[in-house]
Amino acid sequence: MRDELIDPAIPDDHERAVDVDAQAIAERPDIVGIRPTSLDEFVGQGELKRRLRIMLEAAKKREQASDHLLFAGPPGLGKTTLAGIVAHELGVQLHVTSGPTLERAGDLAAMLTNLGEGDVLFIDEIHRLSRTVEEVLYPAVEDFQLDIMLGKGPAARSIRLDLPRFTLVGATTRTGLITGPLRDRFGLVARLDFYEVDDLEAIVVRAAEIIAADIDGAGAHEIARRSRGTPRIANRLLRRVRDFAEVEGDGVIDATVASDGLAAFGIDELGLDKVDRAILLALCDRFGGGPVGLSTLAIAVSEPTETVEDVYEPFLIQQGLLMRTPRGRVATMAAWQHLGVAPPPAAQAAADPSLFDD
Repeated sequence: MRDELIDPAIPDDHERAVDVDAQAIAERPDIVGIRPTSLDEFVGQGELKRRLRIMLEAAKKREQASDHLLFAGPPGLGKTTLAGIVAHELGVQLHVTSGPTLERAGDLAAMLTNLGEGDVLFIDEIHRLSRTVEEVLYPAVEDFQLDIMLGKGPAARSIRLDLPRFTLVGATTRTGLITGPLRDRFGLVARLDFYEVDDLEAIVVRAAEIIAADIDGAGAHEIARRSRGTPRIANRLLRRVRDFAEVEGDGVIDATVASDGLAAFGIDELGLDKVDRAILLALCDRFGGGPVGLSTLAIAVSEPTETVEDVYEPFLIQQGLLMRTPRGRVATMAAWQHLGVAPPPAAQAAADPSLFDD
């Protein structure tokens, strides 16, 4: 470990972490906007909530820090929110940082030495931790100790500092990029699922109350069913529809206003946005329905390959509009139907899933 651990000062011009008082969140929900602050307020993910409730209640009864937690899943499903809820349920402070921010071992050491007994350390995008930083994290999460190297050369010596017992909460969108030794040190590894329409509808109604938007059940349902199974998108669409209702209507969001507002912002009946439709149009119009390689498809829509693969393709595949095959991406018959275009005979054959059965 480098000498930076001796003086792990964080530059003033680059804040690397945010400390959040869980009690302050409970008393002032405006700190985090419309994020729920307790498991009771958190909608959906019933199986995960039950497991979390058991773990947190057991930790409180023992008056100990909870086991370390790893939340995985696509963006916008509530991983950061759950980290705040864990801190609030335990009645401790939440320290927030991210994998790319912890560039040096000293950055992590500075955070660890500032933790209080039982505190929660949340590392977003934990799969992007550098190997050097990850090596420092191992003894910290397992033995609650921090190794520091003093001096250089033959006179160098290592000392070990005791750390308060804390709970590490990691969040990742790429579980496969987390190394085995790090993943094995978490007491619970949970994957968040996409939300059902009923759960999203409840989320929209709750958010509408917080932002003082006048919405009825039909309007909430219309927004929820086009939200791609993601609460973050549902909340964003709610705000845009509220703007539309205030400017183009009387401020009340019903099914018609919600539909017109979403159409005005480029969200179609399936919840596809401009880029989603551009991917399907490029696949069907320019490449005859495929198969076409990922990099070629990404260039055609002027998006990075990682963005197409991680952000847009999962929803298109989930909706049955796109297939990944050994030969490349292929548009399904549902994609042609959604675009209102008749597929050529060759595309109909390529879109037949039986051609790719083992």
